[in-house]
Amino acid sequence: MPEFINISVYKFAPLPELPPLRVSLLQLTQANALRGTILLSPEGINLFVAGTRENTTKLLDALHAVPGLEDLTPKESVSNEQPFNRMLVKIKKEIIAFGVDGIDPARRPTVKLPARTLKQWLDEGRPVTLLDTRNDYEVRMGTFRGAVPAGIGHFRDFPGAVAKLPAELEAQPIVMFCTGGIRCEKAGPFMEREGFTNVHQLDGGILKYFEECGGAHYDGECFVFDRRVGVDPQLRETRSVMCFNCQMPLTFAEQQHPHYVADKTCPHCFQGKPSKTARSM
Repeated sequence: MPEFINISVYKFAPLPELPPLRVSLLQLTQANALRGTILLSPEGINLFVAGTRENTTKLLDALHAVPGLEDLTPKESVSNEQPFNRMLVKIKKEIIAFGVDGIDPARRPTVKLPARTLKQWLDEGRPVTLLDTRNDYEVRMGTFRGAVPAGIGHFRDFPGAVAKLPAELEAQPIVMFCTGGIRCEKAGPFMEREGFTNVHQLDGGILKYFEECGGAHYDGECFVFDRRVGVDPQLRETRSVMCFNCQMPLTFAEQQHPHYVADKTCPHCFQGKPSKTARSM
């Protein structure tokens, strides 16, 4: 059985000439049987792609030749099956939809905290607020012990969630985190603009933390946006699935619920589809 290398990486860097770059990347990925999504925008690149080691290396070599992307360093995981259905290369206004003007992570980034440093802080019991910037359905599958969820259904809701945070947090140490780090690239500068003075972002997000520190201080799994649905702290695919009806992720424990009927309904939609689903977020 072939082994598929799953790579994910983003970079905030000015990218001109997007249409010809899109065409060249689409041709390269299709010629090398790669699948996934590459988002290009004037602010940078964000990609999730899977294929053989040889072919993902070809893609990375091509990206490293693009001015501004020379130091792309992807996170990797392995799967026995291709987790993506097709290959998409899109040009977007933003590589992560936020909708707030004036946030420029390339020029004004938030301080990044290495995964091992966060683990050390948590081992020592340092007073720090862990802020989970992901959507509620992702948080439900797993998060750091004691973390404060943003309480959002879409990343565009994050500014409103920040406005509800207690004022006393403005000067206290905050470490924000997300799946791979990209949301925090915009969430951090936004919080600093709103008056928070001691904000860090977990470098590489939960997936990098899993890679370097395993499951220390973390409960559950991490939702991923492909057919694997979830990975555990060893970056192995879990037994979670997406509900056929409403597209909400379900852990193995939730699949034991009496309202879960495979290919029909789950505890979230047995009385009708929820107003927001994982697919729509």
